[in-house]
Order: sequence, then C-alpha cells, then structure tokens
Amino acid sequence: MRYIIPLTEILLTDIASVGGKNSSLGEMVNKLTQLGIKVPGGFAITADAFRYYLSENDLTEKIKKTIDELDAAQLDQLEETGSLIRNWIRRAEFPADLEQEIRASYHADEAEYGHNYAVAVRSSATAEDLPDASFAGQQESYLNVRGTDDLLRMTKNVFASLYTNRAISYRAHTGFDTQEIAISVGVQKMVRSDRGSSGVMFTLDTESGFRDLVLINSAYGLGENVVQGAVNPDEFHVYKPSLAQQRQAIIMRRLGSKKQKMVYDRNPDTDRLVHNIDVLEEDQRQFSISDAEVEELARYALIIEEHYSNVHGEPTPMDIEWAKDGMDGHLYILQARPETVHSQKKSGYVHEEFNIKQRGDVVCTGRAVGQRIGQGVARVILDPENMHQVKPGDVLVTDITDPDWEPVMKTASAIVTNRGGRTCHAAIIARELGIPAIVGCDDATETIANKSEVTISCCEGETGIVYDGLMDFEAKEVSFDHLETPETKLYLNVGDPHQALRFSSLPADGVGLARLEFIINNSIKVHPQALLDFDALEVGLQSEVSDIIDGYESPRDYFVKRLAEGVSTIAAAFHPRPVVVRMSDFKSNEYAALLGGDRYEPHEENPMLGWRGAARYGTSSFEEAFAMECEAMCLVRNEIGLENVILMLPFVRTVDEAKSVLELMASHGLKRGENNLQIYLMCELPSNSILAKEFLEHFDGMSIGSNDMTQLALGVDRDSGSLVGYDERNPAVLALMEMAIKACHDAGKYIGICGQAPSDFPEITQWLVERNITSISLNPDSLLDMLAVVLKEEANRASITR
Repeated sequence: MRYIIPLTEILLTDIASVGGKNSSLGEMVNKLTQLGIKVPGGFAITADAFRYYLSENDLTEKIKKTIDELDAAQLDQLEETGSLIRNWIRRAEFPADLEQEIRASYHADEAEYGHNYAVAVRSSATAEDLPDASFAGQQESYLNVRGTDDLLRMTKNVFASLYTNRAISYRAHTGFDTQEIAISVGVQKMVRSDRGSSGVMFTLDTESGFRDLVLINSAYGLGENVVQGAVNPDEFHVYKPSLAQQRQAIIMRRLGSKKQKMVYDRNPDTDRLVHNIDVLEEDQRQFSISDAEVEELARYALIIEEHYSNVHGEPTPMDIEWAKDGMDGHLYILQARPETVHSQKKSGYVHEEFNIKQRGDVVCTGRAVGQRIGQGVARVILDPENMHQVKPGDVLVTDITDPDWEPVMKTASAIVTNRGGRTCHAAIIARELGIPAIVGCDDATETIANKSEVTISCCEGETGIVYDGLMDFEAKEVSFDHLETPETKLYLNVGDPHQALRFSSLPADGVGLARLEFIINNSIKVHPQALLDFDALEVGLQSEVSDIIDGYESPRDYFVKRLAEGVSTIAAAFHPRPVVVRMSDFKSNEYAALLGGDRYEPHEENPMLGWRGAARYGTSSFEEAFAMECEAMCLVRNEIGLENVILMLPFVRTVDEAKSVLELMASHGLKRGENNLQIYLMCELPSNSILAKEFLEHFDGMSIGSNDMTQLALGVDRDSGSLVGYDERNPAVLALMEMAIKACHDAGKYIGICGQAPSDFPEITQWLVERNITSISLNPDSLLDMLAVVLKEEANRASITR
C-alpha cells in the first residue's frame, strides 16, 4: 500500500486510490502540461492512508455501525451523528509511519517551492467528480496551510469531512454506500490569486446546455468566493468555433460587482488562514481579467475538454476551476471535473417549456438559473441554524448557500439568494435538482417577506423575477424526435440574446428577425448620441452614463461591443443557420426614452410615421450613431467570423433612399457581396411592394413586415386602441404581400415574412405556403403549432399536384 503519491505519478485511472479530484489533477499534470496548461504541483495522501488511519484508531466498524443506525432524512439525528463521527476522527492520532511520510513529502517539495510554502489541502473522495455524480464541495478544503504541523491538523479535518452532514445526506440521497467511499487528501501548492484573480469556467452554457460556448466567471482574490457564491463575479462567453479559428471570440461580457476578495491571513492570534477584505471601488468598476486572459483560459478549457472526451470516449463537457497568480502573472488550472447536469441528459431531445401567464408585483430580481418556474411559501433564513424551518415545497430565501444547506435545498421548490453568479453553489445545486433559482439579487432577504407566497420565474430571459403571490403559469414537454421537416423554411423572431441559446435547440431553420432595438434598449440603455457626446454631458447625466459603461475603454467602445455581443450571441446560437438582423428602427419617442435621449429627439405627433428607420441613418444628427451600428456589425461578421448574419434595412421609403443608405453602409465596411454579405429590404411600406422590382435591384431579398404594412395599407395607427378589426387578413394587405412575393420569385430572390401575422393567424400561414413563400418567421411559442399548419398545407398542395 502507498500512503503518499506525487501528482506526477497519478493518472485518471487511479481514482480508487486517490479520488476523483486528485486523479484528475495527476492526469492534467502528466498529459496536459506539455500542451501549455499550467497545473500547480503537489502530492496525494491516498485513500489507503485514510483507511489505515481509521483502522489504527479502531474507528472503521464503529463508524459503520453508527451510520447504519442513522435515518438521514431526520435533520436532528443527522446533525448529531455527523458531529459525533467527526469528533472521533479529529481526536484520533496519526500512525507514526504515516505522519513521518506526510512530513517528508512536504519537506521534499520545500526544495522547489521554498520553506513553509503555502498549500491548499483539499478533499478527494473516491466517488467524487464522476461523470454521473457531483460530490464536489461535499467535503472540506483549506487554503494557505503552511508547515507540517498545520498540514497534519488540516488533513485530519479533511478526513473528518467525509462525514459532514451534507456529505452523509448526499450519499444517502444518491444511493452511494458510505462504506464504499473513502477519502484522499490533495496537497497542492497555492497559486497567489489572493493578489490576482480566480474563478470557474464551464465548456458549455450552464443554463441551456449549448455546447459551443465556454462560460467563464472571474473575481478578485482566492476562488472560494466565486465557488461559494459570496461575490457577484464578472462573466464572459467565449465562442468555441471563433476561438479555434484564432478569431476574436468573446461574445458576451458582464461586469460583476465583486465587492470583496479573499486573501491570506496568518494572524497568530487567530486560527484564520484566509479572510475577506473590501475591493477598491475603482477595481470593482473594471473587469478582473483582460480579454486576452479570457481567451487564454478558454483555450485551456478546449484542450481539457478534448482530452477528457477522448478518455471517456464521448463528448465530456467540463467544470474547471482556475486562478491567476498575481506574482508571476500566469494562469493556472486548479481542478477539472465532468459537468454533471446537461451532460447526463438522455439522447432524444425533449424540449421543456415554461411560460408565465400572469404577472403580479415584482418583489426583486437577479440572475435567472434553470429556465423554470417555481412557487410556494417563502422561507427567509438568515442563519443556517434555522434551516430546519424550510418545509417541502417552500421557496428558500437566504443570503448565500454552501454545501451545508443541501439537505434542505433538496426539499425546496425554488431558491433565491442575495449573492452569487451563474456558477455559484446555489446555481449548481439548483440545476442538479431541476428547480429554478435566482442568485445575486442583493436584497432578496429584505424585500421578500417571510411566509409570503411568491412565484419564482426564470423563463423570461437572463433576469429572474420574484413575483408577489402565486402566478398562473404553464409547463409542457415536447419531443422533437419524430418531427417532419417542411419545404418552407421556418425561422424564429428572437429579440433577447440570452433566450437565443435556449431557442437554438428548437427545430427552426434560423432567425428571421433579430431587432437591434431590443439589444440597445435592454443591454446598452443609453442614447447613442449621448455616448458620443459623453465629455459634453452635464455632470449628473455623465455620472449615470459612467456607471453604465464601467469596464469598457470608452463610451464608443461600450456601444460597439455591447451591440456586437448581443448580435453575436444570437448568431452563434444558431450558426450556421442564417440570422437576419434588422438595423435600428427606434421611433423618436422610443429613442427619447433611453438615458439622455430627450436631449436629441424631436417631439412628433405620430412617431410611427416620423423620423425612423432608413431616414435617420444619413442625417447629420444621426450619421455617427449609425456608423457605430455598422462598426458593431463589422465586428460580428469580419472579426468574430459569424458570416451567417444577414442585414436588413427597415422603413425604406424610396429607391433613392435605399441606394443612399447602401452607399453609406459600404463606406463603413458593409458592402453588399463582400465577405458573403447579404442585405435584405424589410418590405413594410406599400411603396416597397408597388416598386418591388426596382427595390430588388439593390437587395438580395425581402422580408415582409406585416405589422407596418397593415398600418400603412389601411391607415390604422398601430398604437391606437380605438381602431379594432383591422389586421393582415384584409384583402388590401394580402394583395400588397402577394405583389412582393411574386416580384421576389420573378427575380429569383429570397422572400420571407417576419411580422406578427403568421404567429397569430393559421390562415395567414396557410395562405403564405400556398404562394410558395421562402420562409416564415414565427414567435418561438407558436413554432410547433404553425409547423403542423405548414406540413398540412404542403401535404394538401402535393396531393392536388398529383
């Protein structure tokens, strides 16, 4: 039996001897360092050493008997039994030969790392980090441990942590026999991330399971704060195909508050090894790692994922902890384990869809986790000692969770926390349990009343919403296994980039309409001209804008990158399927509602017919704002490489206006035909249909905007509630749409529709299929219903032809 094994002698196949964490570390040290990945060195105290320790102290049978008599569902009994066993283990003594071997191994590494070098002492259970079970965080870890006396003491604590309440409960819940699981201890040189940054990354999107992303969370200081959800971290999405092509690959950045960081603490008057300090406000306002470091981490993640996929013989998404050493500036990998939620879903895709049907008063908001809806009685728990108050079906509301909370988390219908990001403990456990969670709310424990009834909605995009009361909602499952594929292309109308990752798994042929206004309104929030005039803004407004653009090089950089990030997320989600992006079509009243917008927008009696669409782009007061839009689209297509993006011009009143705008776009790097760029006309004015042949000389196709076409054909103000009964089924509107369809067919060009009509009226969908339209773009919630209509109409047409 070997009691100590250096990481340099360990492989993934040694899990029975050194546990999942240590075997994975050894695998990376031996197989991936030559590929450029840096993994801190160290050694493992083996599972045999743990068994030897128990045996020599006559604890093996004593513990077995105690566990056999335990009912883990009884929290009081669980707490009493766990405490008893842990005390037995901590008070026991090391066999002399084992103690000597541990001391000798630490001293041997001092030659390389220096006297009394700091180590992390981590648990590594022999069933931990398996592809189908997440034991991560069940046992304890200790940071900044120095010297052999402290190492031996912390090793005892890690041994004892095999019997924490949460670990005993988890094994009982998942059916693992406690006696079949032993624990190894990893002793690994510390990375000085207390002076740098650290975090977690996944090689998929943790919400949707989308595989072409690397999700990276980052914060200042040691990584425990990110793992535990003690801080709201920075977040980045990196698009794998662009990274593989050595293109710019970051398609989303989100600045976290990062209010505290964990650093070393060696105060002789306390037992603390680490503690938290406040982060300087100026550092909070910056990203904790650079774009170059984000992409380097993502490259590490791809190498790790590829290696473990080869080892397991199937795609293996990974959950990885990393750290940046503030002393040497290098990035290190601290742990890597298989992701355990999306990777375990059965083959044969079933789409689970939740829709909120009623909206009440909003109590608070945060980051949505789980794309589900839950509801129940809120239990606001500020002290872990009171967690027993949570009853089955309650909504757990607390500041932050750690593994000690897991026995009650299993009984909750939803979880809400003040702190944490999408990779924190509460988020990970909620996904495993299949319940919604909202993390990083800041004030949930203050705004949610204890014992009040609440609804937790995580199905409305990136933001999770806590509603007061029990809202009406629906949940349904739809299998896509045996769906037929129609000849007519079915696209989606997608506004929210964060929903795009989920919608990409629907059986759609692409995106027929992605509106820049949605991204500008929800992600940018500031009028583009106010960003361009930033230095000239009055102090109060400038301060507001400054808070919003934190983390970006300049106001212009903020607009361009945020817009590009939103479009890139949609385009990446559906790649290589086409994504039609409409250039901005805010009305003046909508632009005025943006921060600073009232300085620049005229008051118009009917903005629907006013200064909107293409008419804005070349004017002296908007040309530079349009130039920023074009710069963002160049970034998406030319730098990130998402050439599946097709651009579309809205509300083009005349052919001359079309020519002028196309020339303006070409001057900004968006020339039709270059880099496979296609540009469509949004056919939404009667003039577009009447002069369709002339317009099509300058465009690659048309997409019918039935909403404005109806308004302008019938003289009905879309914003008016007084006029009812006028819609796209009117013969005049149908005649204009048919003119456009025929003109596109005659010219051999694309013709689609992206207005609301096909989503609302099955007869319109049927009418369009009869006229052989190229594509129909639908709201995601109507896709499957309209698919049935399209298939039925195509079958009828085929039978008539025969």
